[in-house]
Amino acid sequence: MRITLAIKVIISATFLSTCLLSQAYSFDTKARAAYVIDQTSGTVLLSKNSDLPLPPASMSKLMTLYMTFEFIKAGRLRLDEKLPVSKNAANYAGSTMFLNPRDRVAVLDLIRGIIVLSGNDACAVIAEALSPDGTEAGFAKLMTFRGKQIGLKNSTFKNSNGWPAVGHNMSVRDLGILAEKLITDFPEYYPMFSEQTYEFDGRAPANSRNRNPLLGLGIGADGLKTGHTKESGYGLVGSAKQDGRRIIFVLSGLNTLEDRAQEAETIVNWAFRQFKLKKFATGGSEVAKAKVWNGKSRYVSLVLENDLNIMQPVLSSNEPSFAVEYVGPIKAPIKKGDKIAELVIISPDLPETRHSLFAGNNVSSGGFLVRVRTAGQYLLNVFFTKTEGSL
Repeated sequence: MRITLAIKVIISATFLSTCLLSQAYSFDTKARAAYVIDQTSGTVLLSKNSDLPLPPASMSKLMTLYMTFEFIKAGRLRLDEKLPVSKNAANYAGSTMFLNPRDRVAVLDLIRGIIVLSGNDACAVIAEALSPDGTEAGFAKLMTFRGKQIGLKNSTFKNSNGWPAVGHNMSVRDLGILAEKLITDFPEYYPMFSEQTYEFDGRAPANSRNRNPLLGLGIGADGLKTGHTKESGYGLVGSAKQDGRRIIFVLSGLNTLEDRAQEAETIVNWAFRQFKLKKFATGGSEVAKAKVWNGKSRYVSLVLENDLNIMQPVLSSNEPSFAVEYVGPIKAPIKKGDKIAELVIISPDLPETRHSLFAGNNVSSGGFLVRVRTAGQYLLNVFFTKTEGSL
């Protein structure tokens, strides 16, 4: 059975504050789809058509980069390894490194060529090198498979670089998930996403600047990838960090280059100015107790792993309410550190968020008398109450 335990409820919303909030923290974006998350707290600040599969253009190159970093980490690819350039790779148009079939290019140069120059050819070179069958199409299938494994529920890849193809789609939420994984899983490579220029072998002086319009504006922007095709419109997967807070945002389907630049900058400023983090509890502290079945102790302590920092609109006077959810009573034995419950944060102003709760102490199994006692208590609850009560 599922038990929901309310441990704190504070409601102080007024008509005035609600009116102010509706104007202050809502954001009416021009983008066809948008997703903004405060990475520090895990709070989604904006979601518009976030699960709709759309052509991602060059933003899908982030998946090629993620898999490249995975291969390097696993020792199956080296940064100084030089890869051959096929005719398929060299024939790509659009943004390229101007590679030709006579080239052998170091993996590090190809990575920078993808991040800074958005090289379609560079993606194809890496894809063919890492593909199970040596083809870009084979790598695209691997991208789709790996994407599902890491939580990209609405992503299907037909190539390595986002070149227009029927069925090549990603949702903006998936792009946000991928961006966060790049930042957290491979921090050693992330600084490359903030490089504003890269010149490869003097071949493309006109294509040496990063297309990210936010880099260098002094607003904390440090990544990640732009995208544009006729089918997709203008898009951007971005991230920025200010005063210890990091936001990740994705925009897709904007009409012009100028719209993309303006919308992206406005969203960054909005996310940092209109929201603040408030600390509610310290990591390791007990927030509730859960009932235990057949244990020497009737309850187990529920503790937070990390500090509980909750995002709130700056102008809001509303405090969040909290609930603890677990399936119980929880059967002993229980080991300290076991994940056994979730803390649900319910805010009148922002989407619900959840944090894992862990056992704060060991609870060993009880003997015969304990089993008799707990069985009797359970039967009484079944016959005479509808719920197990609250703590």
